[in-house]
Amino acid sequence: MNLFQQHAARDAHAAVAQLPVIDLAPYLSGADGALQNLADEIEDACERIGFFYIKNHGVSEDLIAQAFAQSRRFHALPLESKLGLSLDENNIGYMPMNASMQAHSTVHKATTPNQNESFFITHDRGPDHPDVVKQTPLRGHNHWPDEETIPGFRAGVMAYFAALNALGHSLVQPFAVALGMDADYLDESFADENNATLRMLHYPPTLVAGNDFGTAPHTDNSFMTILARMDVPGLAIRLQSGEWLAPPLIPGTFLVNIGNMIRRMSNDRFLSTPHGVIVDGAQDRYSLAYFHSPNPYRMIEVAPACMDDENPAKYEPRLYADLMHEFYAANYFHQKDHGTIEMKNRYD
Repeated sequence: MNLFQQHAARDAHAAVAQLPVIDLAPYLSGADGALQNLADEIEDACERIGFFYIKNHGVSEDLIAQAFAQSRRFHALPLESKLGLSLDENNIGYMPMNASMQAHSTVHKATTPNQNESFFITHDRGPDHPDVVKQTPLRGHNHWPDEETIPGFRAGVMAYFAALNALGHSLVQPFAVALGMDADYLDESFADENNATLRMLHYPPTLVAGNDFGTAPHTDNSFMTILARMDVPGLAIRLQSGEWLAPPLIPGTFLVNIGNMIRRMSNDRFLSTPHGVIVDGAQDRYSLAYFHSPNPYRMIEVAPACMDDENPAKYEPRLYADLMHEFYAANYFHQKDHGTIEMKNRYD
């Protein structure tokens, strides 16, 4: 048995009941009191488990299905074609199988590379974008296959990216209120093209010979992650009991988890819950993970409402770009500083 099976939740029904399904419709329609109500629901979920579903989120099922179709098209390309779009220093582009390992994680000691391939996309900056011209770290451009090779791919993927970026922005103010701050507290942190990444993942069935995973247990280095899944299972999340739960697929929802950046802001009030992937059976698994985070050139610091004389800040203010650099260097083999930079903070 693998790790997730060995330590599976003994009462799966009760465990699933811990995962709230949050309805965004009142908030997105501007209903009176909806911002505070949504913030209260998010606060409760983040303090208890760090994962929750969202429904009535405004992203059409057709757009989600089309994004999955584009992912399948891309991953079906010959390896040689995909390697021509290889992951760059900003972690944008194609990452082949066995090219990363969760070395930063203290959740479970990773000893083998992750068995997935991924294509990473960000804001579609043109060659004349000021940050592209200046080669500003973490503000680069996308790498696209030729239109003749895979017609409509770029437009289809960016339509989904734009919808998820808008959804992520719509949730920033409820998160600010959940932290105990004014609604606009985080607005400047996410201004001027926030750090946003869409990761199109393909997992073949995991070959478990020992300590093997599709993605080893870890916490996300983002502010929040919005995940779309298909019906092939594989994801497991670690409960506060130490047990692992496979969250069921609920039609019409995204699964949201919070990352280490809002955990830092909350002074560890909010949980960046460990999770990982093992794909059993014979079917390949595809997922779309969208990471919504502040601008890399903003400070990540504990929110004033989350600290006082009896509960001082556990984290020093850090530039998000520096935290990203540490994370990338720890986990991705292609990074020039791989394995040479110490992560000052670990999260388990």
